Amino acid sequence: MKLKQCFVGLTMVASVLVSGVALAQTPQEVAVKKLVEPKLGDGVKVDSVNKTPYAGLYEVRIGADVIYTDDKAQFLFIGNVVDAKTGLNYTKARIDELNKIKFADLPLDLALKMVKGDGKRVIAVFEDPNCGYCKRFRKTLAGMNNITVYTFMYNILAEDSAVKSKNIWCSADRNKAWEDWMMNGKAAPTAAANCANPNEKVLALGQKLNVRGTPGIFFTDGSRYPGVMDAKALEEKFASLSAAKAN
Repeated sequence: MKLKQCFVGLTMVASVLVSGVALAQTPQEVAVKKLVEPKLGDGVKVDSVNKTPYAGLYEVRIGADVIYTDDKAQFLFIGNVVDAKTGLNYTKARIDELNKIKFADLPLDLALKMVKGDGKRVIAVFEDPNCGYCKRFRKTLAGMNNITVYTFMYNILAEDSAVKSKNIWCSADRNKAWEDWMMNGKAAPTAAANCANPNEKVLALGQKLNVRGTPGIFFTDGSRYPGVMDAKALEEKFASLSAAKAN
């Protein structure tokens, strides 16, 4: 995001509890939005402005990004609001909320599917065949049990990523072909030129969901994790999902 002026990044520390952000726009919030939007640069669209319960700041939401301003939009505060007593990062919690998806709406027919054990623990992952971190994550998944993994081949890292994904998708056993490539570096046979594949649809899906890198991991509660998770972190996440479901 380009700003017309240079603003110093700032981590705001607050010791108040967040009671939630109002959805309805008050006249003051509308006024702040009109004041702040022209200061953010050409083409920048502010989706919403909401007054926060801390320090008199207003949350300025631009897509899935959040910054803050005062009631006259004289200053922009770029950073995290953190509870000084508990260490809770309110900004991260808000961004995580904005980034949530509806897992049931994912077009899983565009993904590879791996099932281990009873398959009750489900994730969806966006991976590029040229992604070294993704290959490391596959090794972590290989050591886990009772899991279902839907893999969207998201070709964003290299010119030949789409070619590799097409070859894998068009293989007789596409799931084995993916594992062979990601785990052992064994390339899939060259696909026929007219072999239908979901590359373009997956690319559009990833862009729609704002997947900026690989791996991008989504859980059934709609939350996401950008990057590699180790087995311990995955187990902890699955445990929290089970606990939440039980309650």
